[in-house]
Order: sequence, then structure tokens, then C-alpha cells
Amino acid sequence: MADKPLEGKIALITGGGRGMGRAMARAFAMAGAKGICVTSGASPDEVAEAAAEIDRITGRASAGLGLIADVRDAAACRDAVTKTVKHFGALHILVNNAGLGMKNVGDSSRGRFWECRPDGWDKLIATNVNGPFHMAHAAAPHLIEAGWGRILNMSKNADTMHSERNSPYGPSKAAVEAMSICWAQDLIGTGVTSNTILPSGFTNTTFSRPAAVPRAREVGRKVYEPEEIAPLAVALASEISAHYSGCRFNARSWDDTLSPEDALEACRTLAVFPKPKRERALLTGWEPLKGT
Repeated sequence: MADKPLEGKIALITGGGRGMGRAMARAFAMAGAKGICVTSGASPDEVAEAAAEIDRITGRASAGLGLIADVRDAAACRDAVTKTVKHFGALHILVNNAGLGMKNVGDSSRGRFWECRPDGWDKLIATNVNGPFHMAHAAAPHLIEAGWGRILNMSKNADTMHSERNSPYGPSKAAVEAMSICWAQDLIGTGVTSNTILPSGFTNTTFSRPAAVPRAREVGRKVYEPEEIAPLAVALASEISAHYSGCRFNARSWDDTLSPEDALEACRTLAVFPKPKRERALLTGWEPLKGT
């Protein structure tokens, strides 16, 4: 992969003011992206700081753009995409990173589904499922017009999608996996791909309850840093990922000792759903993994 694999590319990263979104924004800037829009639902200071950091990394004024956009609001998503294209002149990469976890649906510890607050359930589903759709719906025409594009959706370990006391968060990520494969098929022939990234581990972000990270460390549980997702995100956003669409990738499998192409393949995992029985034009997500 070239030293600047995202040279000239324009990206929009939801939830880009903190955590993994901010880490990906920094990585994209270092990888040569021409412009990066970071959005947040309600943290103007964070996205302003992220945009300023992008400017510092690239050495160019206005290379970063910070916007407030609640992904639950279709109009806000359209507006964010419109402003990104107006500011930078194009859009090539969409990272659907914004999401909510189980702390948003219960009053204390994770409860069983009938103990969840219905308003919290609705908010989580609106953010984790409807949000990626609203952003992709607004962005897809611009990606297709550019003739080259990448849609990256954040997912989760398959086992957690149906584990106890994890509804609706787990099922919301199963929906994201299905959407990514559906979109990949719709995008055949456009030059645009759709894939999912799973952090595949407990990550040091504000996504979890405040006490969760210290408690994990106390019991010896591995805690990953947000930056560890960056190499895979850059590779998937670059030209070397052109063969992959409708696939899922595990960030923890990235190996810096391999070539970027081999490292990317080493991160690929099989689709969480059974291989379709009917013939399809796109079955990349079920292709045998290299070395198996």
C-alpha cells in the first residue's frame, strides 16, 4: 500500500469526535485524505477539536470539517452529506461509526429485554440501524457519481449479537451485517463497496459505562485502545480493498509484519449468515479464507 493510500480522497465519519471515530479520522488524515468531515449528534466542541486536529496533521486549513448531525434524523444526514460535498467538492468514503450501547436502554446494569426502557430501545435502534441507512442513503449517489467509493459499517463479534442481556444492541449489529451485504449487492458495477469492521474486543472508549474500563482492567480483561482499529480502516478505505464487498473484517487480526494486502485478508472473517442456497452475483463474504 502506498505511503498515502487515501491521497485525494474525501471521507465522512459519523461519531468522529471521539473514540474510534476520532482515531480513524487521524489515521485517514495521515494516510493523505484531502478532506475529512467528522460528525457528532450533540458534541460541537469535540468535532471542532477533531477538525482542528485534522488540519494540523495535514498541514492544510479546512482539511477538517466538524458538523453536528444526529444520524437518527434523515434530514440532518442529508444536510451533512450536502455540506461535505459543498466544502470539499466530492465524497468517496463513508464510515458509519456512530452508535449507542446497552447503557442507553436500562437504568443500571444490562437487563433482560422486558426490563429495557422502550424509549431507550427506540433510540438505540434509530441510531444503530436507521442511522447508517440515513447516511448511506444520502451519500450513495455521490459515491456512485464519483465512480469510486467505500462504505464502512461498524459491527460486533457474532457471538454477542445473540447473547443474553444484550438486546437490542446485539440484534442491531446483526441488522448492520445484513444491510452491508444487501448494499454490496445493490452496488455491484458502481465502483462502490460496502463492508463491516468489528473492533472484536473491549475498547477504551466512552461507549461503555464509566466504570466498565477500570473494572475490566482490575479483573485482567484485555482492553484495546481506539487507535488499534486504524490500520484496518485505512486499508478498507483504500484502493487495495477493491476486491472485497459484502465482507466483514476483524481489526484485532491486523499484522504489521505482512504486506497491507495480506494483512487485510488476514483480518477477513466469514459472513455471520449461512451461505445463500440460491446463486448470487456476489458471494465474496463466503469465499474460503486464505490459508484455510
